[in-house]
Amino acid sequence: MTSFSLPLHPLTSYGWDDAWADEFAPYDAEGLLAGRVIRVDRGQCDVVTADGVVRADTAFVTPNDPLRVVCTGDWVAVEPAGNPRYVRSYLPRRTAFVRSTSSKRSEGQILAANVDYAVVAVSLAVELELGRVERFLALAWESGAQPVVVLTKADLVPDPATLGYLVEDVEQTAPGVPVLAVSASSGEGLDVLEAVLSGGTTVLLGQSGAGKSTLANALLGEDVMEVQAARDVDGKGRHTTTTRNLLALPGGGVLIDTPGLRGVGLWDAETGVGQVFAEIEELAKHCRFQDCAHVAEPGCAVLAALDSGTLPERRLDSYRKLLRENQRIVAKTDARLRAEIRKDWKRKGAEGRAAMEAKRGRR
Repeated sequence: MTSFSLPLHPLTSYGWDDAWADEFAPYDAEGLLAGRVIRVDRGQCDVVTADGVVRADTAFVTPNDPLRVVCTGDWVAVEPAGNPRYVRSYLPRRTAFVRSTSSKRSEGQILAANVDYAVVAVSLAVELELGRVERFLALAWESGAQPVVVLTKADLVPDPATLGYLVEDVEQTAPGVPVLAVSASSGEGLDVLEAVLSGGTTVLLGQSGAGKSTLANALLGEDVMEVQAARDVDGKGRHTTTTRNLLALPGGGVLIDTPGLRGVGLWDAETGVGQVFAEIEELAKHCRFQDCAHVAEPGCAVLAALDSGTLPERRLDSYRKLLRENQRIVAKTDARLRAEIRKDWKRKGAEGRAAMEAKRGRR
């Protein structure tokens, strides 16, 4: 008996599945082409379709909201012909990696869409900045993707014991996150990373000089991304990658490489911050007061853990910093939250003045 199997869809290697096909059905009925955006540049985008890569204009789907513009990783409906041809719509995103821009207007900037894994590349050529790792992880968790921390340039740490300590430090900073030490030059750890990433779409994140482009080339098996040397003094590099590019990996899955991020602002990432600091969130459940700020309240389980040494002070300081930053960002677009913050400031100010007056009275 001969068995027959249906041929794979031409876009399967780029992440196409039955669920995307169902979402696209109305556009298919209109005669539009399905495709995935592999690059966006100034109102134009390259889209991989069953007919190959086409260039399309995004004028029809360019709203005022910067979070709704077409971005790398989107699945779109493209006109089958035309000069120019246009993207008519994009399918609802499963996940989206968003950061705050550096502008005073505090707008969100979407870096990648429909991502399964967010790889945070951290160079071992310089001293680890655990606070920056926590910041990247907060955004990664908030996006809906599974974070993975990759410690690049592991060959620069020849002592296995020292490398083990560094991995352990990051693991304690990243609960629930795989941490891999990798060397693109020696191949160390690449096989494990390739196995992790083979089942979906990965966005590669990190500072300039973190070795993202070198890592991308190693995963792709060829020199696709241009590589420049990092400065010896601080390990930072120039923006080798200037656009976000989506590329199919030879072992399965796709990779989105991004420009180096020198500034990584949170964008409505309270849930992500909570996941990065899961141990503090768990401790907070045992505080005497539900609205405990973990500053000086009696019965605070977080402060008790700090006093006992089970919670590092650096972790608590970082947690507070990211929560404050996120609150400021959200408050700029949420009038009710701004009012609540002002009310809280007034309350704390009144409590402080009352404490000072009581102190003077005792004197």
